[in-house]
Amino acid sequence: MATVNFSVPDDVKKAFDRAFRNTNKSAVIAELMRRAVADSELRKRRAELFTILTERRRSRPGASNAQIRAARATGRR
Repeated sequence: MATVNFSVPDDVKKAFDRAFRNTNKSAVIAELMRRAVADSELRKRRAELFTILTERRRSRPGASNAQIRAARATGRR
C-alpha cells in the first residue's frame, strides 16, 4: 500500500474531519481517488468519441429540409 501527502486548505481539512469523524478516512480518500480516475477516463473517452463523430459527420450524406420533414411525417403515420 502506498502513502501519499497532499496539501489542502485548512477549511477543507476541518470540514472533511467533521464529515467523516467516525469513518476510515483513508478508505474515503481512496474511493474519491478511484472516482477521480474513472471520471478522468470517462472525460477522455467522451472527447475521443466527440472527435470521431465530428470527423465522420463530414463524410455522411446530407439531407434537405424537405427530406427530413418527409421522414418525420412517415414516422408519424
